[in-house]
Formats: sequence, structure tokens, C-alpha cells
Amino acid sequence: MRLSQTSPEQVEVYRFNWLVASLVPALAIFFQAFIPVRLHFVSIFDFPLLVTIFFGVARRNPVSGLFTGCIIGLVQDSLTHHPLGVYGIAKTVVGFGASSLGAKLDVENAASRFLVTYGFYLLHQFLYFSVQRVLVREMMNWSWSHELLAGLANALAAVVLFALLDRFKQRI
Repeated sequence: MRLSQTSPEQVEVYRFNWLVASLVPALAIFFQAFIPVRLHFVSIFDFPLLVTIFFGVARRNPVSGLFTGCIIGLVQDSLTHHPLGVYGIAKTVVGFGASSLGAKLDVENAASRFLVTYGFYLLHQFLYFSVQRVLVREMMNWSWSHELLAGLANALAAVVLFALLDRFKQRI
């Protein structure tokens, strides 16, 4: 497991075709909104979050990661019954953090991707819960066992998803 610090000269920054950069998040949001209605077990996965982490880590630009997370979160908010901005806030922080961390660490192998995704999943859930509970004043229950297991499932899914999405990377 190699989670090593890299110098700025060693970090490879990637860009994506505009079609990929817009269709992949749109498909992730569509999948998140409509597939769990028929397949309930899929609701444990947060595909928009995984896409936010992937683009943030790949682009390694905190401003880009911030905007990616914000846009994905706001679009996801618009498809839920929650107030606009709940997912937006959580995914904005995660996008910024993933981009910042991607610039400092080697996150190109499966083990580091697993750990990064697991950590950001838990951070996202904590932020989402905090915003819902404190700012929106909506009563929610927190279950550590559920969140830890869901984090593992999302981290495993991220390793597979990131390997598929790596095919769309273009070096700058």
C-alpha cells in the first residue's frame, strides 16, 4: 500500500474532454436518483460523491474540485426533497479536499484510492448530517455501524469505478 507524498514536479495533472466532464456526473446523478427506486440495495452507494472525488483527485486543482463538488451537489439537491444546498455544501468541501489531497499524495493505486474514498465518504456523511441537523434542523439518526459499512462499500466501488474512469484521462 503506497500512500506517499509527492513533490509538485512529480504530480501528474489530468484534464477531461468536456463531454466526459459533463456526462459522467450527469449519469452518476441519474443513476443515484432513479436506479435505487427499483434496486433498493444500490441506495448504499453515493455515485455522485465518487465522481466528485475522482475528478477532484485527477484534476488536482482545488478551485476546480470545489466547483465540481458544488455543481454536482446542487444538482443532486434539486432532485431530492431536502433544501437546496445540503448536498452542495458537503460535496463542495469534499471536492476541495480531494483536489488538495490529490496534489500532495500519490492516489493512483487501488489501496490509496480505497483509503481516500473511505475517508472522504465518512467526512461527507458527517458534513451532510451536521448541515441537516444544525442548519436545517431536520432530525436525523446517525448510525456508526451503517456509515462505516457504507463507507467500505463505496470505497470498494470507487476502486472499480476509478479504474474505469481512468481511461478518459488526458495528460496536460
